[in-house]
Amino acid sequence: MNRITDIFACVFAAVIMVSCGSFDIKENSGEDIAVFPDYKDVTVPFNIAPLNFMTDDVQKGKVMVATENGEHLVRPFKGGKVSFPVRRWHSLLESAKGGTLSVTVMDADGKAYKPFCIYVAEEPVDKYVAYRLIEPGYVLWNEMGIYQRDLESFRQSAVVENKDLDYACVNCHNFADRDPQAMVFHARKTEYGGTYVNVDGRFEKLDTKTPQTISALVYPSWHTSRRYIAFSVNSTAQTFHVSDPNKIEVYDSKSDVVVYDVEKRKLLTSSSLFSRSSFETFPSFSNDGSKLYYCTADSLKMPTSYKSLKYALCSVEFDAETASFGKVDTLVRAENESVTMPRMSPDGRYMLYTSTAYGNFTVWHKDADLVLVDLESGERHEADRWNSGEAESYHSWSGNSRWVVFSTRRTDGDYTRLCLGYISPEGKLGKAFLLPQRDPEQNKRLMKSYNISEFAAGKISPKGYAVRNASDSYKVEFAGSYRPEEVDAATGASAVSVN
Repeated sequence: MNRITDIFACVFAAVIMVSCGSFDIKENSGEDIAVFPDYKDVTVPFNIAPLNFMTDDVQKGKVMVATENGEHLVRPFKGGKVSFPVRRWHSLLESAKGGTLSVTVMDADGKAYKPFCIYVAEEPVDKYVAYRLIEPGYVLWNEMGIYQRDLESFRQSAVVENKDLDYACVNCHNFADRDPQAMVFHARKTEYGGTYVNVDGRFEKLDTKTPQTISALVYPSWHTSRRYIAFSVNSTAQTFHVSDPNKIEVYDSKSDVVVYDVEKRKLLTSSSLFSRSSFETFPSFSNDGSKLYYCTADSLKMPTSYKSLKYALCSVEFDAETASFGKVDTLVRAENESVTMPRMSPDGRYMLYTSTAYGNFTVWHKDADLVLVDLESGERHEADRWNSGEAESYHSWSGNSRWVVFSTRRTDGDYTRLCLGYISPEGKLGKAFLLPQRDPEQNKRLMKSYNISEFAAGKISPKGYAVRNASDSYKVEFAGSYRPEEVDAATGASAVSVN
């Protein structure tokens, strides 16, 4: 649907509304209405939960949502908020699939504001998204957990909460091709500490710190074969700013990338990923498993050189049959930007990454934006329809490659919320929208941040008890040639090839 047709559809729907007896407009003011979340002109999937919203302009009245063919839904507007029933909302979106909804707010005196449009895509979004909820603390934390949200409704349920694991820090979850039964996450700081790998519904706990690596495993990415999981190993710290608009700087003083062999319980790597002269981090396998993308920067003295630290985007060939690495390519050079969090769309067409002026932990960087790379043409595009004036950072793709879920601080600059963005088969972006909530004010008053949003193709069934009952911890080994005298003191990495 082109833009002119969209505008005509919105106006046509508004005419239908005036003639509806249950929505008796006495005055068309033509005034714009400010709504929160900003759902004006957004593109949504036809299976998304109701887009409940609020406004300061009207406290009591009615809201009508209408399709181009005249189907409509009228709801009362109370206390400056509107709530739509799930079933009737989905029926309306199903009817509007591939078209437009027109939304008009009318106050109690019959004064109607200018209608706004919502575009309904023909492609659905994955039903579930998993994320961590945590206070945006700097040093201390108490309650946290990994949760799943049914995107077709408002149902949220716990996958694992830290109270199930003696209040360990739970973090960095990831799925193999969005499969809820193939999951990995970490727990830190208690007797339950370790890396938990769930394959076919059974958790296995791993002790992943080895003499050769600088830390336990951190940021994960599954290989398409499900035999391998790439991880970074990082020595991470943070500093606080007094006057810088970026309140905190989180940085690595050491980092490498390794690949975990699930069958052999061994860590593999190569000199391109495990180097004393570079900081390597944020690994991500290509959708066909033939390449491993990662971010790399020259090792600098930290934190004094933090603003000079820029990460390039590279890839290294990976042979799953022989568990070996090959040629290295540089995709984006660290010249005018620092690249982090590369993720390829499942159809192999696009690469999405986060760009910032320096560093790699972008959630605190106000300039952090999403960048889309067309892997067929090589063209690079700023994702303007998704970005804001605040930080956009972690992101993941839906299974049909039409939707992206990403973290954003656009509401207040402090708390991380979730946004969903649409990309058409032709590569055109739809305006992103905040994750709908039963009470729209939750996106303002929830005093927790969303962290590591990952799509899941189905409901994640294992809960905390399954994690507590995981098999005894297995010690992971480091495979390959390694001589301790050649470990660099600054990075903890071997100077020799360790294929």
